[in-house]
Amino acid sequence: MSNKESISSRIFLLKTAVFAVFVILNLVSYGQDYVLPLYKGEIPNSKKTGQKEKIAKSDIILISNVQDPDIAVYLPSKRFATGQAVVICPGGGYWVLAYDLEGTDIARYLNSIGVAGIVLKYRLPTYGNCVEPHKAPLMDAQRAMRMVRSNAKSWNIDSTKIGVMGFSAGGHLASTLGTHFDYGNKNSTDVVEQQSCRPDFMVLMYPVISFTDKCTHTGSRDALLGKDADPTLITYYSNELQVQDDTPPAFLVHADNDNGVPDENSLLMYQALRKKKISAELHILSEGEHGFGLGGQNNHISAWSNDLKLWLGWLNQKKK
Repeated sequence: MSNKESISSRIFLLKTAVFAVFVILNLVSYGQDYVLPLYKGEIPNSKKTGQKEKIAKSDIILISNVQDPDIAVYLPSKRFATGQAVVICPGGGYWVLAYDLEGTDIARYLNSIGVAGIVLKYRLPTYGNCVEPHKAPLMDAQRAMRMVRSNAKSWNIDSTKIGVMGFSAGGHLASTLGTHFDYGNKNSTDVVEQQSCRPDFMVLMYPVISFTDKCTHTGSRDALLGKDADPTLITYYSNELQVQDDTPPAFLVHADNDNGVPDENSLLMYQALRKKKISAELHILSEGEHGFGLGGQNNHISAWSNDLKLWLGWLNQKKK
């Protein structure tokens, strides 16, 4: 090989190596922009047990025994951002979190339509690390909503366009946030706590809604409240009974053949919203069963994501 050919070969190899490094760096950087702890210092309603969080990776990533709740923030490119954001609550019966199927995968989809996705890793009431277990998930969801609002400007988010989304038991948490919120404590020295935790909209995916109706998912109810729950708490967390005039609008999706969480849960919530003349859109799919997430390769099931895109666009137009 001549010197000229040798130099050309080296230049080609160098360019190839540079390109490979560029690709690797982009792959590494792809994903969440931030992971932020929900609380600074001591975590409220928490007690030290010496336990550690567990992550199981098989077909999906399951997180259990959450000790330090946080949010993973996924932001769309500024050029295509709609200004909307969604706090995402993965499901798992209040025992685990289906963290990718109903969390990070959803955040990436939302980014593809210009919406910020904030995945909430919330404490679960079943591991003995909370003083009052039933309060922990809602406290974490409220805190997450306040954090997104307090960072809205720097994250290119409109503070009046922040919703909550939840799947299964995460749908129960999302609907609990949508019916149990406040408008912030203006006297607090914590700027985050000064923010409202009211979501501007709800996206409820095959959600657990009622703890009183015969359609309830007893596993989620028992995990959150215990098997011998106070009837007052059962009513308090039956969210179809807690809809008020300022409850936000909702987009609901459920499968007709869901044998885990019957679609009557979504129907009860839809009816409760309509009684208060609150806008609601309900999609009952003829297939999908329970826990379908984005719907995979099934175009019929996965069509809900485009319906959501259209609904979010409609909401955005109403806000203008």
